[in-house]
Amino acid sequence: MACSLIAFGAFVSVAHAADPTTIKIGYLTRDEIKPTLSLIDLPTKDDGVAGARLAIDDNNTTGKFLNQRFTLEEVRLKDGDDPAAAASKLADQQVAFVVADLPPDALLKAADAVRDRGTVLFNAGAIDDRLREEDCRSNVIHTAPTRSMLADGLAQYLVWKQWKRWLLVLGSHPEDKLYAAALRRAATRFGAKIVQERVFEDTGGARRTDSGVTQIQRQMPVFTQQAPAYDVLVAADESEVFASYLPYRTWDPRPVAGSAGLVPKSWDASHDQWGAVQMQNRFIKLNSRLMTALDMQAWTAVRMIGEATSRTRSGDPKTVTDFLKSKDFSLAAFKGQRLTLRDWNLQLRQPILLADGRMVVSVSPQEGFLHQTSELDTLGYDRPETKCKLK
Repeated sequence: MACSLIAFGAFVSVAHAADPTTIKIGYLTRDEIKPTLSLIDLPTKDDGVAGARLAIDDNNTTGKFLNQRFTLEEVRLKDGDDPAAAASKLADQQVAFVVADLPPDALLKAADAVRDRGTVLFNAGAIDDRLREEDCRSNVIHTAPTRSMLADGLAQYLVWKQWKRWLLVLGSHPEDKLYAAALRRAATRFGAKIVQERVFEDTGGARRTDSGVTQIQRQMPVFTQQAPAYDVLVAADESEVFASYLPYRTWDPRPVAGSAGLVPKSWDASHDQWGAVQMQNRFIKLNSRLMTALDMQAWTAVRMIGEATSRTRSGDPKTVTDFLKSKDFSLAAFKGQRLTLRDWNLQLRQPILLADGRMVVSVSPQEGFLHQTSELDTLGYDRPETKCKLK
C-alpha cells in the first residue's frame, strides 16, 4: 500500500513538473482613438485590450489546474499597416486565435490571409451585419453584436412601452445610414412606425469649440420642430456628430433613443445583475477605470477560448475550434443566461442592455417576444433570413 502511494505521488510530481500547454492568443487593433462628443465617453488607449487581459487572468486561474497557460500577443496597426501581414505574422508565431477590433474590410483581409493556416479570428469590434451575412467567413467568430441586434433590442423595448411612433434622425455618414437601415428594419419587424425621417448633415468644424451651449440650445429645437406627432426620437449617429445634443433640447418634450438617451449595447458600466458587480469590481481594480462594451466583447472572446480549451482538455486549435462551433459549447457572461453561437453565421447570441448613461433601464429580448428555438434569436437576422454561406 505504501509503495502504491509513493508511486502515485511520484506520478503526480512528474505530471506537475511537465511544461504546461501554452495557448497563444493575439489581439489585433488599430492604434487610434475615435473622438466623441462627450469627454466622459472618450475611449482610453487600452479600450478592448483591457478586457482581453482580464480574461487571460481568468483563463489562467482555471488553466493552472489543467496544466494550461494562456498568453496575449498585442499588435497595434498604424495608418497604412497591412492587416493581412499582421495576421500572418501572428500565425507565424503559432498564434491560432486572434481577437480583432478592426474595420470590416480590414477584418476580412486579415481573416482571408490566415484562413488556410487554421487561424480563427474573433471579431470583437465590428458591428456590420454584412460580416455575418454576405461577407461571412468560417474562420471568424463574432462576439460583437450586430447593428440589427442592437436595433432590435431597442425596438422591442419601445414597442413594449407602446412608443410606436418614431421620428428618425440620421447622420450623413455611411455608418449612420447603416444604423438607420437597421432601425427601419426593426420598426417594420416589431410593429413600430417611422412618422418622418430627417438627416443631420455634418458640415465639419470642431466638435466642441465651434458648438457652444447657447448655439446648440437654439439649433436643436429648430431642427426638430414641426414634426408629425411622435412618441420617441430615434437617432442614428454612429459618427458622433449630433445625437448627444438631442436629449432635453428637442422642440417637443419627447424621449431620445438610439445613439443617445436610451442606448442599446452589449455591456454598460452600470450593469449590476447576475453577478456582474464582481466582474465590474475586478475590472476596475485591474485597470482603474470602468468597463466598456468593447472591453466586454474582447473579454468574451478570450473566455470562449479558455472555456473550450478547459472543456476539451486540449490546446489543439482544431479541437478547440470544433468544440466552439458545436452544440455543446456555451459561456456564462453575467447576462442572465448562457451564451451560444449561431451555427449559420458564427454570431454569439447575447442579450442587449438598454442604458441611459447611469443605469440599465431594461434588457432585451423583452417579455412576449417569442421564438421557437431561442428568444435571443429575436435579435438580429434569424436562420431563415440569413444570406451567410460559410466558406
